Amino acid sequence: MPELNFTVQGATPDKYAAAPTLQLAIAIQQRGCPVPIQSISLQCQIRIETTRRHYDPAEQARLSDLFGEPSRWSQTLRSLLWTHASVVVPAFSGECSQINLPVPCSFDFNLAATKYFHGLDQGVVPLLLLYSGTVFYRNDEGALEMDLISWNEEARYALPVQVWKDMMDLYYPNQSWLRVNRQVFEALYDYKRQCGHPGFDEALLSLLADVKRAAS
Repeated sequence: MPELNFTVQGATPDKYAAAPTLQLAIAIQQRGCPVPIQSISLQCQIRIETTRRHYDPAEQARLSDLFGEPSRWSQTLRSLLWTHASVVVPAFSGECSQINLPVPCSFDFNLAATKYFHGLDQGVVPLLLLYSGTVFYRNDEGALEMDLISWNEEARYALPVQVWKDMMDLYYPNQSWLRVNRQVFEALYDYKRQCGHPGFDEALLSLLADVKRAAS
């Protein structure tokens, strides 16, 4: 049975994917006596270890929607599930220096992970990668065998916040996505048409200006 060790060497935005995607560079090493690996069907659960970094006052204010007031963070700050990813690793023996693991990303602000990423100014996002999957390999007689990767196989990686920001700027330059109820959308659309605003940005700015005037 092959014993594997996984490490994350870096992360870059995928410039050519249909939706926002990060490529995590994964290195795989065999522990002990290596055997010829035919392939690995690799699955990965990626979690955000929120307690493993410091948050400045501005970040705390933005993340209050997610974790509540900072005075309660000792109770509310918990690990978050970010996403799942998978890749097929080709044949190798001993060491596979780099496999790109495509990580799908979302800009949906109804998701906790998106709120978390958006709330950070700089620094890193502490990630925990939990691996599972199936390993196909050749035994000493050359016969093909199969074994499972245990969930005990894991790796940590400090993802630079700027990498996530650069990826979203690549796919949505100077834009953010906001999902609203269909009735709210229809009401906003009617307001935009009736007031003659060329786009939804202008309609929302007009509504915000009305609110400020009413409050002053």
